[in-house]
Amino acid sequence: MIDESRISKLNESDETDGDYVVYWMQSSQREEYNHALEYAIKKGNELDVPIVTYFGITDDFPDANKRHYQFMLEGLKETLDSLKKRGINTVVRKERPEKGVQKIGEDAATIIVDKGYLKNLRKWRENASEKLECPLIEVESDVVVPVEEASDKEEYAARTIRPKINEKLDRFLKSLRRRKVKNNSLELDFESTDLENIDEVISELDINNSVKPSNTYHGGLQEAKRLLDDFVENKLSKYPDYSNDPSENGLSNLSPYLHFGQISPLYVALKISKMNGPGVEEFLEQLIIRRELAINFVYYNFEYDSLQCLPDWAKETLEEHEDDNREYEYSLKEFENGETHDAYWNAAQKEMVKTGKMHGYMRMYWGKKILEWTNSPERAYEIALSLNNKYELDGRDPNGYTGIAWVFGKHDRGWKERPVYGKVRYMSSSGLERKFNTDEYVEKVEKLDD
Repeated sequence: MIDESRISKLNESDETDGDYVVYWMQSSQREEYNHALEYAIKKGNELDVPIVTYFGITDDFPDANKRHYQFMLEGLKETLDSLKKRGINTVVRKERPEKGVQKIGEDAATIIVDKGYLKNLRKWRENASEKLECPLIEVESDVVVPVEEASDKEEYAARTIRPKINEKLDRFLKSLRRRKVKNNSLELDFESTDLENIDEVISELDINNSVKPSNTYHGGLQEAKRLLDDFVENKLSKYPDYSNDPSENGLSNLSPYLHFGQISPLYVALKISKMNGPGVEEFLEQLIIRRELAINFVYYNFEYDSLQCLPDWAKETLEEHEDDNREYEYSLKEFENGETHDAYWNAAQKEMVKTGKMHGYMRMYWGKKILEWTNSPERAYEIALSLNNKYELDGRDPNGYTGIAWVFGKHDRGWKERPVYGKVRYMSSSGLERKFNTDEYVEKVEKLDD
């Protein structure tokens, strides 16, 4: 049974005598452990009509480029095959999703959509809800504890949201029933984009093609499960020691798959929580508490993509030190090309450009130095966000926006005052050297293939 707090009506339209139920899949791009899909199947079975999945590929998603579309479509192609095995037809069209769902919704009894947290995703759902003549029901499936159930306001830090989430974990940390589809929809005839040739699909999109797809990470649930199994078997017990060591391969590397909804955070949490020993508590802290703090942030703070999202103390201290002398200053192009004086920073940038993912500990250092080496906090924020969103597979994401905001003081406290940073937390190259083998990290990045 799906908890009622995951479900919300987005309009007041009455159910119609439609030919099918539509699952508008956008954020939860998977067939397994998908509350929205299972709820759509439940509704279809109750109404004795088939289920049709709809996905809209828009080529104007903010900051998205060929790297992101390649990864997304690899996963989407796999998802379509899995849905087909359950007797569910999937309609993929190159159009703005909120427009496309109106077309396919003309003959629908009701439409189920997964939940999005960023401004543009929420706007899509809002626009569609106003135009549709059948019910639009949102079902939240990309968190363990639903965002509004966890808290009804923006939380100050992990320490304030942690007890609220932990209090409700037993209620939500439960497996999801997989329903049998009563009416097959494969014979229904819809115009749809064929994903057999992903390169061809991408070539028809008006997108930025300058960023190459990653050779390190490939999209899809099966690849995500392979990484998860490898993490559980070989890395979990070492996670407390290696999670903050960029010279070691100690991370799960699941963030791109969670970003695109290709794997369920609930599925991952259930698998990890069944394990014993070191690493379990630390990993679940990142997967549930920290990730859902990030979602809380973007959901309740519409300024998440600008310096205005910061707490007052951070904005005030950065403004007070805005005119401080910078020992080094770099342009966006110099940052992008990894042309700073700092070999560690350059390696982090190269890792992100080459693979589509930067180690989390290095991303903190990377962001701090952009603040230190840019002539204003506002410009530094813009540069950090631009590079993160352009190259990271998990950019344009609540975690990404939160990570950048943290660099400038979000979810943190004031520290000892110093030039440029003011009271915002400082990080140094010598601190990296004390933390891990920096030379080994630089050497590892230098060996990366194009």
